[in-house]
Amino acid sequence: MVCDKCFMRKADLMVHKVIHTEEKLHLCTQCEKTFPTQRHLKQHMNVHSSKYKCTECGKCFRSKDKLTVHRRSHSGEKPFQCTVCGKQFRTAHVLPKHRRIRSREKPYICCNCGKSFAESGNLNSHMRVHTGDKPFTCSLCDRSFRLSGTLLSHKRSVHSNRRPFECCDCGMLFKRYHKLKCHIRIHTGAKPYSCRHCSDYFTFSSQLKTHLLKSHNEGTWFTCHICEKMFTKNGGLQRHILYHKGVKPYVCSDCPKHFYTKGELKSHQLKHSDIKLLCCGLCGKEFKCKSYIKVHFKKCSNNLGLCDVFLH
Repeated sequence: MVCDKCFMRKADLMVHKVIHTEEKLHLCTQCEKTFPTQRHLKQHMNVHSSKYKCTECGKCFRSKDKLTVHRRSHSGEKPFQCTVCGKQFRTAHVLPKHRRIRSREKPYICCNCGKSFAESGNLNSHMRVHTGDKPFTCSLCDRSFRLSGTLLSHKRSVHSNRRPFECCDCGMLFKRYHKLKCHIRIHTGAKPYSCRHCSDYFTFSSQLKTHLLKSHNEGTWFTCHICEKMFTKNGGLQRHILYHKGVKPYVCSDCPKHFYTKGELKSHQLKHSDIKLLCCGLCGKEFKCKSYIKVHFKKCSNNLGLCDVFLH
């Protein structure tokens, strides 16, 4: 059975064809592994002979060229320079990529949808949208992903409780750096997203998207086929459909309760935990849930003679 997969180079196509023929003709004499091409076998043979060693850190390399590039990380040498902006690089292959970014040249074009890319690796990743390939599988839950970066984000957000990024203003912890960057705007009051139709500014891109839909009818509404309720995000629609179906896929690990959404489950699990991540800025009292601190903060501000303040 053949497929319609596209490739930039003939060599890549020849390697791919082996998947259909299941041929593996090139044998490693040391471990008896077989490979589809001589080039793959040659790359594999380097595993058995890493003879180039860095005298400064002891790290070993399969080729002299890779050792030479590595040594520049110790010396700080960057011999390859962009003639336009003067930026310097340790390796030669990075320079053409840098030039394409500056010139906005995108020579790698998708044969299915015509979308263009500055790097061949980005095109290869994009092709998985059309082929449906998901080569990166989570070892903990068997979920598969198109990109290695998505897999790392999944492991960090789903399977790890580690929150290495801390807000210096309120001490709130985050699993991802970009979440911290977005959160900081709450303290600074920054609103980097502006509406092209009016003078409104927004803290988050999602707020701008919602504004464009509701105020200027720009964008696509997601409509429920059962009750015709409209949503600005597909995620909101999918969560809403669960209520129609009566499906509660999220189960608490500490008790038998089920929930419609991951957010409901996370809020519930705080009841089983002693951790209190939220703190009232007026009296210092700590809370587990955002809904609790909203009610408390309003009462606290009234007791102190302040105007009503609502948390967003």
